[in-house]
Amino acid sequence: MTTSAPAHQDPAAIDLMLDELTTWAVVGLSGNPDRTAYRIAELLQQRGKKIVPIHPSAPTVLGEQGYATLADVPFPVDVVDVFRRSEEAGVFADQAVEIGASGVWFQLGVVDEAAFERTRAAGVAMVMDTCPAIEWRRR
Repeated sequence: MTTSAPAHQDPAAIDLMLDELTTWAVVGLSGNPDRTAYRIAELLQQRGKKIVPIHPSAPTVLGEQGYATLADVPFPVDVVDVFRRSEEAGVFADQAVEIGASGVWFQLGVVDEAAFERTRAAGVAMVMDTCPAIEWRRR
């Protein structure tokens, strides 16, 4: 018996983001190496991704200039990777659509079904409640 992935963990969307999209804005990324966002951003870099820290204080993290908001980023962003609580995450999915991102990734434990529906309806790939590290290990 095989089980299919839930809609919010569509393998095609995961493959698109991990294999084809290169510039990842990481919402909630600070310079604290003890935080999960930092460790995942570091992994993304190791896998050849360009990271863009998104944090209100706009720190430089892992050698990359940070920005206070997604709208402040002066170049195209492919994926918006969200490390925020579920109740705060949806606004970043909406902003990802506004800036023309191709994908939105809500990290493990982050779920907002309404944001998922809005994002997908706008034609943007989205996954939630998983992590790039987990998905790369599954391969």
